[in-house]
Amino acid sequence: MGGDLYALDFDGVLCDSCGESSLSALKAAKIRWPTIFEGVSSELEDWIIDQMHFLRPLVETGYENLLLVRLLLEIQIPSARRSSVADGLTPEAILEKWPELKPVIMKEWNEARNELIDLFGSVRDEWMNEDLSGWIGANRLYPGIADALRFSSSHIYIVTTKQCRFADALIKELAGVTIPPEKIYGLGTGSKVEVLKKLQAMPQHQGLKLHFVEDRLATLKNVIKEPALDGWNLYLGRWGYNTEKERKEAESIPRIQLLDLSVFGSKLK
Repeated sequence: MGGDLYALDFDGVLCDSCGESSLSALKAAKIRWPTIFEGVSSELEDWIIDQMHFLRPLVETGYENLLLVRLLLEIQIPSARRSSVADGLTPEAILEKWPELKPVIMKEWNEARNELIDLFGSVRDEWMNEDLSGWIGANRLYPGIADALRFSSSHIYIVTTKQCRFADALIKELAGVTIPPEKIYGLGTGSKVEVLKKLQAMPQHQGLKLHFVEDRLATLKNVIKEPALDGWNLYLGRWGYNTEKERKEAESIPRIQLLDLSVFGSKLK
């Protein structure tokens, strides 16, 4: 046997979803914290959305977008502050300190991860049901991805923290490709490390070259920590949601190959 298996992250590798996720997070934040967001100007909303593009490399799971939207609001409106960290905070500082800030604001705002996940998913579902073309249009596949998926001779799996139904809808609508549901591992199907273990253990995958393409350096470093996953070729997509600092760090890690979008497309084909 021969051939290649590609496990692909979705957001930041196949799809630029930052516009949609930021707008959905703002909608959800208004539902979750109506009094705090009451009367917020369209100019401030535009500033928040703009900053969300800058902060997107921080987001591992979608619900974190809600936390960032609210924290950005608290930075700008002192009367809205309910956290101890917002005073004097800047978007640049959020980018540097997010792992420290997130547990603090979750506790001080008395928020539960699963409740925010459910809310974020329901807001997206409602947008899809009411205006599918608008929801789809707020996302875009990166150049060349649709053709690469359509004509790939490799075994393709999606391994994402996005909820499966959203990844499935976007691939169908934007790429014209149907990926079988058993090949999409989304939120709730286990960590990416666990999914990679499952994939490499499947009898039908024995003898295949294994490739994992991500845009989050932290995720790749978690894979490297697992000796059982030493057989995977690891790639960091330069075009995804990562920073120059992370790309430079990745260059110093022998296991990780930095990948350009054009090369990625040709690899899949």
